[in-house]
Amino acid sequence: MLRGLSGAGLGKLESQEQLIELAAQYGFQAVDIDALSLVETHGIEGARQLLAQHNIIIGSISLPVEWRTTEEAYRDGLVKLAQSAEAAAALGVTSCCTYVLPSTDLNAAHFMALATRRLRICAQILGAYGIRLGLEFVGPHHLRTHWKHPFIWTLEETLDWIDAIGESNVGLLFDSYHWYTNGLTVADIDKLRVDQIVHVHINDAPDVPLEDVLDNGRLYPGEGVIDLAGFLQGLQRIGYSGAVSQEILTAEPPTESPERLAQRSKVGFDKVYAAAGI
Repeated sequence: MLRGLSGAGLGKLESQEQLIELAAQYGFQAVDIDALSLVETHGIEGARQLLAQHNIIIGSISLPVEWRTTEEAYRDGLVKLAQSAEAAAALGVTSCCTYVLPSTDLNAAHFMALATRRLRICAQILGAYGIRLGLEFVGPHHLRTHWKHPFIWTLEETLDWIDAIGESNVGLLFDSYHWYTNGLTVADIDKLRVDQIVHVHINDAPDVPLEDVLDNGRLYPGEGVIDLAGFLQGLQRIGYSGAVSQEILTAEPPTESPERLAQRSKVGFDKVYAAAGI
């Protein structure tokens, strides 16, 4: 499994280029970045050369479509989605991800109908470029009641929804934090098929009651209580070999430099990968 970084957890980065450089410097193999922006800055060949020079691949891009609000906002995003997919495919990217909040102010049944149609169309556009769409269920308890109506937050519900969307290139963005806050175990990973996983996020949680774990209270891998060795072993057992990208969300921005935070990330990855025997 490839070690990956996102910008979340590296503080005030100057650019995507700095993220790529830091990833290479500290032994990472993948980054989650905006492929379209990279191509617009460097051109396709220049972007390819930049990634190759640092021996880095793009693990995933984010879905650039606002599918959660109005139909107008959603449709406005589809043009950028096609552009992003074209740029990403040119750089060898095969994963695009979005998160699913566990509650909504809209009537949940109505929102489900809208979101299913919208994400199906997004998946179809991505599929034309050979890219998969990963849906991330979000587990922290406080978000389940943050908006008026409960929506989807469990692994089982998300898999059912993926079946309802009905496109073969849709699967899971599987995040260790949401796995933990749902009270899931390694046995739940063992039940998955590798083709159900599009991308993976890794992070850690503080030693507080499960219902008190906050979405923006994440720790660096190996600094908390999540069984990340078991998490990684489970993924390896089912055959996952893609990027495992760090994503650290905190209430306040980190004050350490990106260089120091990248080094801290490397220490964490070294610790949990060693514990997993990977």
